[in-house]
Amino acid sequence: MKQWLTKLLGNRGERFAARHLRRQGFRILSRQHTSRLGEIDRIVLDGDTIVFVDVKTRRTDVAGRPDEAADHAKQKQLTRLALVYLKRHGLLERRARFDVISLLWLDGSRQPDVCHLRNAFSPVGVGQMFS
Repeated sequence: MKQWLTKLLGNRGERFAARHLRRQGFRILSRQHTSRLGEIDRIVLDGDTIVFVDVKTRRTDVAGRPDEAADHAKQKQLTRLALVYLKRHGLLERRARFDVISLLWLDGSRQPDVCHLRNAFSPVGVGQMFS
C-alpha cells in the first residue's frame, strides 16, 4: 500500500514539475524516458541546451530535503542514461546539463515548496563527452 501511495505522490510531483518547466519557458521533449538502465523523469530543451531533469517529491523533510536524494549513485545513473539518450538521438554535440526539481508537499498544503536547481551536478564518470 505504501509503495502505491509513494508512486501516486511521485506522479503528482512530476505533473507539477512539468507545469513549472513550461511556465519557465522550457520545451518538454520526453516524459518518464525509460531504458534498461532506468528512468529520466523529464528531458527538456532550455534554448539550445538539453536538460535532464530529476524530480524529487516528498511529504516531509524529516529525512532531509528531497533534492538531497540525488546522491552520487543517482547522478552516475542519470549520467549514463543521458549519454545513451544523446547517442541514440545523434545529439552528442549539443550542450547538456542536469537539473533537479525538489518538491516538498507538506500535509494540507495545496502547492508544494519548489526548489529548481539548475545545473545541479556535473556528469559523473570517466570520459564524459558533455558538460
